[in-house]
Amino acid sequence: MNASLPTSLYVHLPWCVRKCPYCDFNSHALPGGGQRGTLPVRDYLAALQADMRFEQARFDREGFATAYFGGGTPSLFPPAAFGALLDTANIGGEVTMEANPGAAEHHDFAAYRRAGITRISIGGQSFDPGQLRRLGRIHSADETRRTARQVVAAGFDSFNIDLMYGLPGQTVAAAVADLEQAIRLAPPHISWYQLTIEPNTAFARRPPPGLPDADHAAAMEDAGVAVLARHGYRRYEVSAYARPGHECAHNLNYWRFGDYAGIGAGAHGKHTVRGEVRRTAKPRQPRRFMADCRGETTPVPPDELAGEFMMNALRLTDGVEAALFPDRTGLPLACVQEVWDELAEWGMMRRDRLALTARGHRHLDGVVARFLPPGAPA
Repeated sequence: MNASLPTSLYVHLPWCVRKCPYCDFNSHALPGGGQRGTLPVRDYLAALQADMRFEQARFDREGFATAYFGGGTPSLFPPAAFGALLDTANIGGEVTMEANPGAAEHHDFAAYRRAGITRISIGGQSFDPGQLRRLGRIHSADETRRTARQVVAAGFDSFNIDLMYGLPGQTVAAAVADLEQAIRLAPPHISWYQLTIEPNTAFARRPPPGLPDADHAAAMEDAGVAVLARHGYRRYEVSAYARPGHECAHNLNYWRFGDYAGIGAGAHGKHTVRGEVRRTAKPRQPRRFMADCRGETTPVPPDELAGEFMMNALRLTDGVEAALFPDRTGLPLACVQEVWDELAEWGMMRRDRLALTARGHRHLDGVVARFLPPGAPA
């Protein structure tokens, strides 16, 4: 197994102005009933800095290849907080920060750029006012447009817009209209993914009426993929589309089964040491995290490694070269060869690399399940 895996840094900032009904991420409404002034910036930053030192010691490295600030709404935190953390993080490449258009009080994007952020991911989700209300978003379509223009004016070379499809009562034409409005803002990267009802969310407890069936959602996907391709966006991952050179380097490290340190409340990480792959998880509640950042470490059982690798790598449109499997898992390629050959025979996988065909991508979950141990969830 490669002793020097590429390693990224994920930083979780868990607060939002309001929790969206579809969201299953570790996010919490702002303390004090939504008053921005109650955000514990100083205490949380101190905990993140302690966690950074802990992870740098765990990985025996001071620097990381990329960084990603996710949430929650990271843009609730002022630029100085990012600068203080990045001063000791030693990031070699891309540094992404998520920003929600409805939390604009700190959106001095030029200051974020000076602090070390190199890429912004804007959580637009839709340009339809009715859909934004149904999704519980606190911003308008105009605020998304304004945010994108501010990002460009601040000098960012790359930014992303997040959009959903498969929304309640949404037509194929409406899904395409959302995409076309995003494309007019010229983002180099678009994340376009289907709304799913996740357990333990408000939508799970009370599903919204009018959700599309599988055939309707597939029609939206087909129409949207064609529009994106026509405008020069290449689908390089299940829900990610980019113009050449603007693929998200941080996420590519996930899909290629690289390592990553996770810091912050509820953050997850992956650490490979002496041939063993370990998953890390930090305390989910911010108060618990600020009291003790260490969290838990769990080895990945060897019989689950192949499935975990495939669950990530097969999301990529081009998959990965076969040699990456033994390099990242320490397992021989022979342990997946039989299933690979069978899926290739069925026209679901390519024979020249660990990658799905167009047909295979239509059945991604089923294909991945073939590599998992019996009884494991796909």
